[in-house]
Amino acid sequence: MSRGLGTIQQKVLLLLLGGLALGLSGSPNRYFKILKMIGREWKEIDKHALKRAIQKLYYSRLVQATANKDGSTTLTLSENGKRRALTFKLGEMEIPKPNSWDKKWRVVIFDIPESRKGVRSSLRYQLCRLGFYKLQKSVFIHPYPCSDEVDFIIELYHVRPYVRQLVVEALDNELHLKKIFQLI
Repeated sequence: MSRGLGTIQQKVLLLLLGGLALGLSGSPNRYFKILKMIGREWKEIDKHALKRAIQKLYYSRLVQATANKDGSTTLTLSENGKRRALTFKLGEMEIPKPNSWDKKWRVVIFDIPESRKGVRSSLRYQLCRLGFYKLQKSVFIHPYPCSDEVDFIIELYHVRPYVRQLVVEALDNELHLKKIFQLI
């Protein structure tokens, strides 16, 4: 997701995108899977925070609001919102390399329960595929800004409560990491 969007705004976009996915899905099994995911996300959203998030999305032109004759309002993703929500294709996602390194390390740490072992393995795989270096079993590091990409994966796998992202300025093994990432 894009920088500047809050967690609830991101969820609203994902929910709207889920509605789009329902329309495009041809399988009844997928319908139920998508509806279950949408229901879980919807229950977690605070109503006042939701109203503020929708207003911000409307003003940022990511959603379009249409007033109905019965007094209700219909929200739809705008073209810009669709592009923003569909920015990443998981298999093709890459972390862009900036012209110069800002001398900060991005650290992703997680503690995903054993009951979700498959998701934990998938997260490790995706982080490695994106070029992260494994410091420990559940600690990965990368030198370039990547919060959008990591946020996308976290939301995709529904593991936000178990994952933390840190930006670190110094490490005791920094020279070793600079060699790995070819920063020297």
